[in-house]
Amino acid sequence: MDLKLKDKVVLVNGSTGGIGQAICRAFAGEGCKLAIASTSQEKLDAFVPTLDIAPENIKTFVVDAKKEEEIRAWVDGAYEHFGHIDIVIPNAGYEGRYQEIQDCTVEDYMAVYSINVFSVMLLMKYAAPYLIKQGSGAIVTIASNGSFTTAAGMSAYCSSKHAVAGVAKSVALELGPHGIHCNYICPGGVETPMIHRIEKNTFGDTKTHEECEEIFGASYLDKRYCKPEEVADLALYLASDVSSHMMGSGLRLDGGMDALC
Repeated sequence: MDLKLKDKVVLVNGSTGGIGQAICRAFAGEGCKLAIASTSQEKLDAFVPTLDIAPENIKTFVVDAKKEEEIRAWVDGAYEHFGHIDIVIPNAGYEGRYQEIQDCTVEDYMAVYSINVFSVMLLMKYAAPYLIKQGSGAIVTIASNGSFTTAAGMSAYCSSKHAVAGVAKSVALELGPHGIHCNYICPGGVETPMIHRIEKNTFGDTKTHEECEEIFGASYLDKRYCKPEEVADLALYLASDVSSHMMGSGLRLDGGMDALC
């Protein structure tokens, strides 16, 4: 199926992480133009040569997702460079530390919320005027199955993903009348460095990666983690006009957990 994404300008943050890299590869493969952000130029310089994309179709930005002025400069810079913005993918995320409630602090919660909620809100805030002016576009937020479920020791992360689902739904109501569809993807555990950190946070050195996947994957019908490419493929669909009548939806990539609810 031709998703008609060629030459669309796509903004992706967290672009050098596991899911971010898969998303960038998928959109580059569709002939899109990428304005990608990461926390360091070194990460970007190492990643970009691995992409099959013409140099004129990619622009990199160093962005601290916790700083509003840097997010705004990225969005404005992408528009100035390419002349339009079509697809916005808030992807940066942070799992936080494993903490039971008696050990939680406001500082630890804010470290998670500043990236998982506020950076998403700010990216939407500064991209929205360009999309509204254009009268078309898509926002695809990478949320989490934690938007629907919870886990012991991860109250900051799970509550932040519940919050970002609320942001995405509200923004869908605001932007839908302007021809912009906004949805969010909710994967369970994904085979990325983040899940390795979560394994470490939860079990320390007492379990191997394979043992952790067996434990965490027991809730999934196929008994495995989601693949980053599966998240990216769903992002392609939600970014395209094929899904333009879908607005405010959270699509779960959770190996069947949704069927148990």
